[in-house]
Amino acid sequence: MPRIHFQLQLAELKDKLLAMASLAQLALETSVESYLHRDEALSRSVAELEREINAAERNVDEMAYELLAKEQPMAIDLRFILSVIKINGDLERIGDQASNIVERAQSMHEAPQISLPVDIEDMGAKVGVMIRRAIQALLEADAKMAETVLAMDDEVDAMNKAVQAELMEVMQQHSLVSEQALNAIIISRNLERAADHATNIAEDVIFWLRGSDVRHKMSLAQAD
Repeated sequence: MPRIHFQLQLAELKDKLLAMASLAQLALETSVESYLHRDEALSRSVAELEREINAAERNVDEMAYELLAKEQPMAIDLRFILSVIKINGDLERIGDQASNIVERAQSMHEAPQISLPVDIEDMGAKVGVMIRRAIQALLEADAKMAETVLAMDDEVDAMNKAVQAELMEVMQQHSLVSEQALNAIIISRNLERAADHATNIAEDVIFWLRGSDVRHKMSLAQAD
């Protein structure tokens, strides 16, 4: 009976983490929408989501540390709880990135619409896919799916570098749009950081399932 009770607690912890993940994913997607559409209502909803994310983070951490202290889990259960604690932190940071994007979007609500040579919408969509896949890998205990998230990180990094280069050139040539270009640069950087957190989550899923640390570019073949 004690073992069954412990497994039920682990399932509850996983459910809490997945619920928090949904909030973080929604916050990031909404923040990009608020930038694309200059929508103040969307910006306010992200602020509310961040408050919910912060409360959820505390809740997940408390339960995870309580299970570590009371149950003293071993092997894969221990790795799962340790991974939950780390994933929890990365989800909270994704919420922070969403708030940073909204802050920049709000400063542009009254500014005239201009065309910039970047595709923030596409970049945001790719980061959203990374987050969804990382969480799906956690839900389904699928290390192979987690690997696909690691492969996407380089693509987002390349997109961010291209944004930086293109918009720096715009700022040098067209000073009147420099503020909006700078905001787009910062939004791109926050999306790139959110992708890094999705990658961290995927790495922690692999650690949980395989007991292998791939954070320092260990080959995926070694992780098997």
